[in-house]
Amino acid sequence: MPKTTAATPAPEELSLRERKKRQTGIRIWTVAIGLFVERGFDQVSVAEIAAAAEVSKMTVFNYFPTKEDLVLIPMERHTGEVAEVVRERPAGCSALAAVRRQYLEALDEQDPASGLCDRQSVLDVLRLISDTPALTLRALATSTRAEALLAAELRAASGDQDALTAQLAAAQLLGTRRTLVRENQRRMLGGEPAAGVLPEARANAVRAFALVENGLGDYCGG
Repeated sequence: MPKTTAATPAPEELSLRERKKRQTGIRIWTVAIGLFVERGFDQVSVAEIAAAAEVSKMTVFNYFPTKEDLVLIPMERHTGEVAEVVRERPAGCSALAAVRRQYLEALDEQDPASGLCDRQSVLDVLRLISDTPALTLRALATSTRAEALLAAELRAASGDQDALTAQLAAAQLLGTRRTLVRENQRRMLGGEPAAGVLPEARANAVRAFALVENGLGDYCGG
C-alpha cells in the first residue's frame, strides 16, 4: 500500500473530500496490484482495473496517468528523498553521515525504501518489477534520476561547484544504498522475516557506509 510521506498528509489532516480521494487512489492501486499478481502486468487492461475497482477508466487515469504508474508511482515519490536528506541535514553534519543515519532509521522502521520490508503488498510489487521489462527499465530510470538529484544537491552544498566530485560522491552514496536495499530485498523475497534480518542488515549498512567513508584502500591489492 502506498506509504504516507511528508508530501502526503496523514489521513486525520485531510478534509472529507481529500480522504475520499485518497481512499479511491488506494483502492485502485490495491485492485491493480492484485490483478497484476494474479495474471501478469501485460495481461491486465486499465479497463479491467477500472471495472474491478468500480470506477471509470478516466478515473483510473486521473490518479495514475499510465499503466506503469499503477505500480511505480508510490516508489517514485521517494526519488528525491536522499537529496532532500542532504539538503536538510543539520549544520556540521556531513552528507555521508546524514544519508547513513536516514538509511539506518529506515531499516529500524522496516520502511520499504530500505529493502527490509516483508509486507506481502511490497513483495508483490518487487516481483512485478523484476518480472516485467517495462517496469524494470522505468525503475532503473528512476534510480538514475535520484542520483542526478543527489549530485546536484551535493554540488550546491560543496561550495566549490566541482561537478565531477559531486557525481562521484552521489554514485558512491546511492550505489552503496542500492546494494544494501537489493540484498535486503533478496532476503525478503526468499521468505526471511524482516525482524530476524534487521540486526544483520544494520551491521551490513554500518560496514558498507564505513567503506565509503574510509575508502577501499588496498582492497584486492594482493
